[in-house]
Amino acid sequence: MSTSRAQKVTAADVTPNRRRGGDIRVLLSPKTVKSTSGFMGELTLEPGEFVSEHRHPYSEEFLYVVRGSVLMRIEGESVRLGPGDSLMVPINDRHRLENDGAEQAFAVFHLSPLAPRPDLGHVDTEPLPHPGEVAPKVG
Repeated sequence: MSTSRAQKVTAADVTPNRRRGGDIRVLLSPKTVKSTSGFMGELTLEPGEFVSEHRHPYSEEFLYVVRGSVLMRIEGESVRLGPGDSLMVPINDRHRLENDGAEQAFAVFHLSPLAPRPDLGHVDTEPLPHPGEVAPKVG
């Protein structure tokens, strides 16, 4: 019996993380596909939703907007992103993503390299919109 090297992950099968705002789904990660260099996922933000400000001490974050419009704030600087726009957040820069538009926004993200341990990979720098929700583990 042969095992495929391709490991398909479907977004509908991934538990959303809403703790920091929006619908964040980590699709490809050490937990789901045993990745060793980073993780990738998708983000859906309804109008008025945001992902609270945070930083990644070990990782760069790459964001690509598929639909809608979002406002990314990096170290206090605002950058408007629409469909087809992409942006890199440097390691350790504080950033916050907001949907201040009238339609749903959808984006894809990737972070690399991985932190030495999952609990070291993300530092919140503002209160969470849904602190009581349990976040699924990424690593």
